[in-house]
Amino acid sequence: MREQDPEMEEIMAQLLAVDADITARAVARLHPTIKAASSITRSEVRSKLLADYQERQREYRRWQSRASKQSSADISATLAKKELRIAELEATVQLLTASHVAMLRAVGAAGGFSKWAQFFDAFKEVRDTLIQVGAVPLNVALIDEPNVPRAASKTPKRKL
Repeated sequence: MREQDPEMEEIMAQLLAVDADITARAVARLHPTIKAASSITRSEVRSKLLADYQERQREYRRWQSRASKQSSADISATLAKKELRIAELEATVQLLTASHVAMLRAVGAAGGFSKWAQFFDAFKEVRDTLIQVGAVPLNVALIDEPNVPRAASKTPKRKL
């Protein structure tokens, strides 16, 4: 069984676009190889994908019903507020990212980066995400790369 079913996803995206009910039966009817709804509901991957699209459709319909009850001026004002909030949150993320980079540089300068790295050994996904969003200085991010040689430490080792 394939992990991804792009045909099924495309069918559900089309159903969402035309606001047709997204059901296992509707998808099976339109799918070139799936002939029964149970082929979707019995597969954990397909069933989850179906549930995700059904949730999207519920959210879309919720917004659509709200919009029909509001004037365009109210909708524009709400949208402007939400865009402002998004801009504020993005600025906060940039500030926190810069602060995190500065903190890691300070920890590294004090000779404590190895302890920080040990803490995150158990949380590789978190560390990878921090690297991906730029919250870890590049020279620190490269330390864990398999083919990158480690630079010799410039700070003397402390005796315990």
